[in-house]
Amino acid sequence: MSSSARQNAAIWLRKAHGWIGLWGATLGLLFGFSGIWLNHRAVLPLQPAAERHNLTLTLADPPPADAQALAAWVQHSLALIAPASNVRVEKDRPVPWAEATASSAPMAMQPEHWTLSFNEPDTQIQADYWIGNRTVSVRRTDNGLVGTLTNLHKGIGMPVAWILLVDTLAGSLILLSLSGLALWMLTRRKRRLGLAVLGTAFAVTAGLAIAHL
Repeated sequence: MSSSARQNAAIWLRKAHGWIGLWGATLGLLFGFSGIWLNHRAVLPLQPAAERHNLTLTLADPPPADAQALAAWVQHSLALIAPASNVRVEKDRPVPWAEATASSAPMAMQPEHWTLSFNEPDTQIQADYWIGNRTVSVRRTDNGLVGTLTNLHKGIGMPVAWILLVDTLAGSLILLSLSGLALWMLTRRKRRLGLAVLGTAFAVTAGLAIAHL
């Protein structure tokens, strides 16, 4: 590559490197802060202060016909934005302490149990309902700032648009790494030293990862 072509390529890469870095700067700060917390949460004094509340909701008449209908009713009653992330149904069964006997008396049965989960970055809600009851038990957890940032980092309760946005950050990091490596190769003379540093970093990273598989 001629000197002029090398210079033009370096100028283009610098511009691309800067714009890509600008795009991911805000998300990078968010993920950097929450990533440090997640990596050192056992020793850092920051604690995701959370407030827990127990609520009881009285069902309308007639009650919801199935678990999905109940999930929609709870979402509307609590003014939640997102629908239930998980709906679990446990069929009716004999109570754990029931003993089989030779008598013809019917065995005591545990009614069907519905469990609903609603997850948002700042709030987690779990609703429990036993068939035949007129009320729904709700446990609500409101996260603090650190807890909310942690959930944003992990994508808990976030829509598909957020997941795709985070994917663009991951792509930006890949492009920044490649453009940075290309800039080093185009503007530095000590290429062997740079390749040695890159190879050492790759070997250490791969070694630590493989050692914990």
